Amino acid sequence: LHGVITLSDPEHAMLQVGALYSENESVSKASSGVRYQAGEGIVGRILQHNTSIVLGRISSEPRFLDRLALYDLELPFIGVPIRGTDGSAIGVLAAQPDVPADDYLPDRTAFMEAVADLLSQTVRLLVNVEKGQSIASERDELRREVRGKYGFENMVVGHSEGMRQVFDQVRRVAKWDSTVLILGESGTGKELISSAIHYNSPRAHNRFVRLNCASLPETLLESELFGHEKGAFTNAVKQRKGRFEQADGGTLFLDEIGEISPMFQAKLLRILQEGELERVGGGQTIKVDVRIVAATNRNLEAEVEKGKFREDLYYRLNVMAIRLPALRERIVDVPELSKFLLSKIAKQQGRDLRLTDNAIRMLMGYDWPGNVRQLENCLERASVMSEEGTIDCDVIALPDNYGGGSAIIPSAHNIVPEVDLNNPEMDERERLIAALEQAGWVQAKAARLLGMTPRQIAYRIQTMKINVRKI
Repeated sequence: LHGVITLSDPEHAMLQVGALYSENESVSKASSGVRYQAGEGIVGRILQHNTSIVLGRISSEPRFLDRLALYDLELPFIGVPIRGTDGSAIGVLAAQPDVPADDYLPDRTAFMEAVADLLSQTVRLLVNVEKGQSIASERDELRREVRGKYGFENMVVGHSEGMRQVFDQVRRVAKWDSTVLILGESGTGKELISSAIHYNSPRAHNRFVRLNCASLPETLLESELFGHEKGAFTNAVKQRKGRFEQADGGTLFLDEIGEISPMFQAKLLRILQEGELERVGGGQTIKVDVRIVAATNRNLEAEVEKGKFREDLYYRLNVMAIRLPALRERIVDVPELSKFLLSKIAKQQGRDLRLTDNAIRMLMGYDWPGNVRQLENCLERASVMSEEGTIDCDVIALPDNYGGGSAIIPSAHNIVPEVDLNNPEMDERERLIAALEQAGWVQAKAARLLGMTPRQIAYRIQTMKINVRKI
């Protein structure tokens, strides 16, 4: 009895002998270099057509190549395909019985096909193992990249006293599971800090899930956070896990937590207290293990006093508070921060970029109401305008009222007072502008104040020709 396993070599589009059984050792040694093109000879045809071929006597088939010089041409030949995960042929199992063709030849063929099926399962298992190893390797590499990106040594940009306190707090809270509340104006880097907390914590091997609470109306927010069952509402065509379930074992970052309604605050409080939820339209209680990191640019203590934010929820969130200083409060960090941001932009653009001393002095003389986000946008715009890659004052665009002096810290009288948006004496345009001013010109927040969707408020801003570039 002789047997041969021939496997496909996708890189060279050929079949190559992978294993051979024969009592003739010289044949076994000579088999290593034998190859077949797809469709070439009987073995090639089995691979090409993905079907078994049985010959009662080899000499009766002129297309039989016998490159191995292994077979007795007067005896039968059985060749069956070895199939991969998708059912296509990836190899051929061939054998020759040591007796002439007889009534048992179909049984021998069925036995060969069963053996080939076992080989197929082994091959599929090996392929899956290799894929798993490859995925695990890619995952570990991504984890290393993420840890490098959010590691403290790369996150620490700036040496002002305020930022040193922030970095010290992040180091301390990262190793525990306590709920963290990050406070700071828009653009100060709250999401970056939340990422640093997660990727330097014991939960770093699990998911970090983000959600901006101000970006969705309340009806969608509940489904987005808690998930929903099939048929729970129109267009709920299948069951969907919410962000809490997606973050199970990891961290959930809830940005703009101060924007949720009192009714939704009660639902959120339950899951923070009990660690369990129910999907929209479902009755099953689901346990989750999630660390919460929340962020807001509102004064939640003042919101509690006004009755706009639940006191019990506030204390649930405010286990460990981290306050991020505004950029105007750490203006000494602007040179180092600018160079760091510019290096990122240079990498994206694939060229060298540098700031002149005059440009740095100009950047330090501005108060940056939009904080780090505004500074990064300013530098990116300046880099686009700089043909040679040297950024000087002439390509830096700052507001018209910029005086070039020292940074100005806004006083209390500069804060926009709250206006009654239901005042019947206000027309629609005045009401819309008042809402935008109260929301800091963030359209999603203004939409919530007016009971609109972000799309509706964007349409009205466009049709009423309201200039929102002042942000």
